[in-house]
Amino acid sequence: MSQKLKTAITPTRAEDYPEWYQQVVKASDLADRSPVRGCMVIKPWGYALWENIQRELDDMFKATGVKNAYFPIFIPLSFLEKEAEHVEGFAKECAVVTHHRLEKGADGKLVPGGLLNEPLVVRPTSETIIGDSFAKWISSHRDLPLLINQWGNVVRWEMRTRIFLRTSEFLWQEGHTAHATAAEAQERTALMLSVYTRLAEEFLAIPVIKGSKTAAERFPGAVDTQCIEAMMQDCKALQAGTSHFLGQNFAKSSNIRFQTVDETESFAWTTSWGASTRLIGGLIMTHGDDDGLILPPRMAPEQIVLLPIVHKEEDRSKVMAYTDELALALKAIHFGGRPLRVEIDRRDIGGARGWDWIKKGVPLRVEIGPRDISNQAVFVARRDKPHKDKQALPRTQFLNQVTAMLEEVQAGLLERARAFQKAHTRTIDVLDDFYAYFTPRDKEKPEIHGGFAMSHWCGDRTCEARIKEDLTVTIRCIPFDVPQEAGQCICCGGPSSQRVVFAKAY
Repeated sequence: MSQKLKTAITPTRAEDYPEWYQQVVKASDLADRSPVRGCMVIKPWGYALWENIQRELDDMFKATGVKNAYFPIFIPLSFLEKEAEHVEGFAKECAVVTHHRLEKGADGKLVPGGLLNEPLVVRPTSETIIGDSFAKWISSHRDLPLLINQWGNVVRWEMRTRIFLRTSEFLWQEGHTAHATAAEAQERTALMLSVYTRLAEEFLAIPVIKGSKTAAERFPGAVDTQCIEAMMQDCKALQAGTSHFLGQNFAKSSNIRFQTVDETESFAWTTSWGASTRLIGGLIMTHGDDDGLILPPRMAPEQIVLLPIVHKEEDRSKVMAYTDELALALKAIHFGGRPLRVEIDRRDIGGARGWDWIKKGVPLRVEIGPRDISNQAVFVARRDKPHKDKQALPRTQFLNQVTAMLEEVQAGLLERARAFQKAHTRTIDVLDDFYAYFTPRDKEKPEIHGGFAMSHWCGDRTCEARIKEDLTVTIRCIPFDVPQEAGQCICCGGPSSQRVVFAKAY
């Protein structure tokens, strides 16, 4: 009987994927549970990841003319009620503030006091309150387009939560724009989706499918919701970013009017778009293995960790001087337009030190001992390869090749994820095959099933709802890059003009 391979994370992905995810979050020191139900504490390694996502997105936003602003976290209840479909879509997730102070009760304990004249909703999203400001700021076509982004947090009172993927409070950005014409707003909707696509594929190394949501899956109050959908290693879909064309719906409810070039009055055409800390969950589930996190170099908080090895005290000063000098040389090199991020781990904790960095997913680990110094060399390990796979390189060669090495890791992770998505995507035209594809193969492991199914859909909500009820499978998107073709709906057999992406999802 072959001996079971020891892994840093238990259980493994194959044994218990949901628990594997939780253990990777813990082992990689990304986040902790909060004493507040459904919330999380993001630790420095996890927050540094979010900062890198912020930095790249913020630069891309600003390159399209967007400016940052900030709006209140509290939204008057009456604002949400202005857009009926919107309030209905978020009503069950809203946290509501009804009092403005605490008082001592009869038993001496603190109780809410000071009833508010109007309840305040802790923002689940900001279309309504930002619309109120837009109505004040816009009066003429000369004020358009208005392109605003907000970095902040939102609260959606989720019943079932999982760190990063679905929490009651999470961090995100939400963009809001107003335009003079529908065409301009639709162009902005598509532009921002392309920004999210670039972030996902070029930085997070997560391949995505771009498309539009069905009417049933659309953002409440939107005319069109466009999204990017990614496949995780359990073959479920993760929505990684959305961009909404809101038409004039929110402009009418918020009274965002402007005088046109023809000196007539018109309602503005608006958009909104957002991405959140769930991208970190997507990063874990796309690239992680049974030893922990694997980070794409462009996103890693530290791209290289230097591990000085000192067995004898008399070697310490020499090893540390060599390590410090190497760190300075590395930090002078640019990767992806930014200086390399390098950390020296000076802890004396034996082999546990290397395993800490394996679990954290740092792309390159560099060991430096007296023998390496004598040879003017370094000992390099890549996180995308087995942990025992290490390579001795001359110091000069390492410095000359380090950016190419990181690019190879970055590209390799994307290619690996693309191959996985392709291997778990099937074209299905027979209903029995469709049901079999999404039926768990092991009742004790309901997460093990098919992947993405490319099947025809007639456009009827009844068929969409039936599939969802029977299999908890939804239409993730109507993809942009799939050509139209005549076919039969996978559910009812009625005529269909295009295949859509069906999947189970987070």
